[in-house]
Parts: sequence; C-alpha cells; structure tokens
Amino acid sequence: MTPHSTDELLHHMPTVARSAENNWAANFARSILRQSRRRGWKPSPKQSDIMRALVSDLFAYGPDTDQGGDIQLIE
Repeated sequence: MTPHSTDELLHHMPTVARSAENNWAANFARSILRQSRRRGWKPSPKQSDIMRALVSDLFAYGPDTDQGGDIQLIE
C-alpha cells in the first residue's frame, strides 16, 4: 500500500467512525485513528483490506440507498 493511499483511507476514518452502522466498524475506525498517531505506523495487510472495504462502503451507498447488508469479514 502506498503512503498516499494510506493517507486517503485515514482521512475518511473519522467519517466511517461516525456513520458506521455497527459498533465493530466504528470501534475499528477509532482504533486505526489512534494507532496512526504512532511514529512509523503502517496498517497491516488485513487492516488495509478492512479500511478499503469500509471506505468503499462509505462511497458506494448514499443515505437514500439500501445498504445491502453488513460487511463480510474473513478471518
């Protein structure tokens, strides 16, 4: 993941935290924001994938559309 795309994802995490439809997603976004303050922090590949999915959902579904269900996480 390039630093530029990480910065873009981090830019949207506060909005994800505010608009999340479940506690897990809101808590994940807040956790990522806290971790990102550490010097030299970079998201793990799994964190990056989840961040991309949350931001993608943020833009894919507007307030007037059906959300289409919860995010499916693969453990």
